[in-house]
Amino acid sequence: MLSNTSHFQESLDKRKEKGILRSLRLQSDGIDFYSNDYLGFTKSKDLQKLLLQKIMDNPQLLSGSTGSRLISGNSDIAVSVENEIAQKHHFESALLFPSGYNANLALFSTLPSRHNVIIVDEQIHRSVHDGCKLSNAKKLKFKHNDIEDLENILKRQKGYCYIAIESLYSMEGDFAPVQEIAALASKYKSSLIVDEAHAFGVFGYGLIEKLQLQNHVSAALVTYGKALGAHGAAILCTETVKSYLINFASPFIYTTSAQDFQWMSIKTGYEFLDQNHELAEKLQNNIKVFRSSKLQSPSAETSPVQAVLIPDNQILKAAQNTLSEEGFLTYAIYSPTVKEGSERLRICLHSFNSEEEIIKLTGIIKEFI
Repeated sequence: MLSNTSHFQESLDKRKEKGILRSLRLQSDGIDFYSNDYLGFTKSKDLQKLLLQKIMDNPQLLSGSTGSRLISGNSDIAVSVENEIAQKHHFESALLFPSGYNANLALFSTLPSRHNVIIVDEQIHRSVHDGCKLSNAKKLKFKHNDIEDLENILKRQKGYCYIAIESLYSMEGDFAPVQEIAALASKYKSSLIVDEAHAFGVFGYGLIEKLQLQNHVSAALVTYGKALGAHGAAILCTETVKSYLINFASPFIYTTSAQDFQWMSIKTGYEFLDQNHELAEKLQNNIKVFRSSKLQSPSAETSPVQAVLIPDNQILKAAQNTLSEEGFLTYAIYSPTVKEGSERLRICLHSFNSEEEIIKLTGIIKEFI
């Protein structure tokens, strides 16, 4: 038992005073405008029936994997799902991970060496920053989606560079200029790594596939805990990069593999996605309804994440509380998580939200702006 935890408590007390203390809560009943379940897969009875049938046909899917994939945790299902994923995304290979966080940790702690530079968008996900910490490479940030700033940084580098971006940013709800950044990466002979966590499923197989940039990125990450309603992630890459990760990526080597049901749920999710294109269309219609409210937002017009700036922690708290009282589940992001003056409601839209719900939601928000 730790003998001195007073400094822990002091830090917690400071957060509590500022009203930003995090705590675990059970899911509340209400109208969902905060989850990443963009297409409603987790609520789909049809998908649940498909998954239940898979278990009925093969109960062994629910058993533990018993070890890392390099020892006893590999399986025919894992290998076949990776092959299918690679084919669907038109990449040479795919490597499965238990989570997107684990996958980013593997990528950025392993591929760059001490002689390399990792240049990340300032709004890149925390998992990338943590992966960079485990690497011996130098890390630099460029201004969010700023091509000119990125090029200025690239010009000054002498070592080999890795560029890290998201195709759709979950905090701002805006798109990266992926094609322009890919062109810069090529111009400066650098490697581009793209996190597709929030674009996958909402925009088919993601923006890399949509823009046919497979040959212009060194690796892409797709996660399955959002639009696919499952869990886990895959790194899309060449056979060489996959083999390198299997041999040198500690987060892969020393992690017990997920059970086969996780891999099977990903496979089934792809099948369900391919058969239900109308869900993405319904989502886009709902985004249009939200945008028609004319709430000012830095988010892209077609993004399922719509940020509404309410630049004051107290007003933001009041807005979220009022929405909660009216049965709306939303997520408020306070400073210092975001810069002071850019506090916001992060509204996630879904295929299952009704127009009436969206109109009522936006009406309440307007009372605080």
